[in-house]
Amino acid sequence: MKAGTRLKSAACDTEVMVIRTRPEPVLLCCGGMEMIAMDGQKAAAEPDAAFAQGALVGKRYVDEQDTTELLCTKGGKGSLSLDGALLVVKQAKALPSSD
Repeated sequence: MKAGTRLKSAACDTEVMVIRTRPEPVLLCCGGMEMIAMDGQKAAAEPDAAFAQGALVGKRYVDEQDTTELLCTKGGKGSLSLDGALLVVKQAKALPSSD
């Protein structure tokens, strides 16, 4: 997986673009199922209930160490996870106050 890679969920409509990632291999999932290439076949399964909080279009998702960042290009029912840990929405940086 490298920056610019586009992937889709095998369990729902979610699609993402990789913005930044670690150099070592990782397991990226959505809805508890491994994400697939854009031309891959979807599974007939529903997202796992533990990973069904949803993904929001236009939001950036990061891992706890802030080493991997994904941009959600199409929302869906499944939640994004990396190596079994849920990804969280990246918070906007606070702007400096203008006096």
